Amino acid sequence: MTMFEQSQWVWMDGEMVPWREATVHVSSHALHYGTGVFEGIRSYETADGAAIFRLEAHLERFYASAAVYGLQIPFDTSQLAEAVCDLIGRNGFRSCYVRPICYYGSDNLGLLPDKCPVHVNILAWPWKGYHTGTPLEKGISVTVSSWRKFHSSMMPTTAKACGQYVNSILAIRAAASEGYDEALLLDMNGSICEGSGENIFLVHGRTVLTNCEQDSILMGVTRDAVITIARDLGLPVEIRPLEMEDLLSADEAFFTGTAAEVTPIRAVDGKPIGQGTRGPVTALIQQKFFAIVKGSVPEYQHWLHPVLGASVSSSTARSKRPQMV
Repeated sequence: MTMFEQSQWVWMDGEMVPWREATVHVSSHALHYGTGVFEGIRSYETADGAAIFRLEAHLERFYASAAVYGLQIPFDTSQLAEAVCDLIGRNGFRSCYVRPICYYGSDNLGLLPDKCPVHVNILAWPWKGYHTGTPLEKGISVTVSSWRKFHSSMMPTTAKACGQYVNSILAIRAAASEGYDEALLLDMNGSICEGSGENIFLVHGRTVLTNCEQDSILMGVTRDAVITIARDLGLPVEIRPLEMEDLLSADEAFFTGTAAEVTPIRAVDGKPIGQGTRGPVTALIQQKFFAIVKGSVPEYQHWLHPVLGASVSSSTARSKRPQMV
């Protein structure tokens, strides 16, 4: 069974398409060269129904990533927001992961994609998380990858682009082959960048540290939320370059991301971080984060976009095979 067994519908270029018919042509430019951008968004079940965490911020980054690569998204943000809600409702989901993707389709396979059509698709599927259950309490084991994160002068690190993730795939596959849960990538100068798909935070005493876009990281939406949460909890937050000695001398460390949420790091290359388990500051931030996404903290309600009331009026069910070329 794949993680997509419960998904019945995909939103493709303004239409709802049955999952098994949601296909692209093998000559699509993005398939060959990774010329696309995407987002990772999560819907949570709350007492008032399904709600999408920071949908507007995710869509803002989606459009910014597309602009970097010259992709003109042929829908506005309100249309995509409605499409996301419609898709979650059509599939009958409450808690799920949502993946919008914009990419170049089929026209030619030269490197210049300007004549290729631009497609926008949205998928949704139930996904508990990247590191669920015990890892959220006990933490995960991490190794420093031999693969380095590319510098922003090589590729735009603040864009969430498809082809760029080959860098992360190399790192996580190497880490998994050695028995680790996750990889930590450094930059070309040996400073800390991020995990294969997460931002990193360190805790020294009660001070929370993280790095920024000058350090070749993706500016995570969850990262931004955690910075706000930490400050609202009265914790000092420092944003600056991070070195390996900062990590190895830290009392606590954790990853953040849409899939990872807030995941403690218990050890790096076998060396325990702090007490080798989730620390008190991480636990405090983690507990507040999960209370927020479940709709239990009124002052953060603006971070939740309700799915209730979503209609399918903007999208039509489609039974015949789409011609996505």
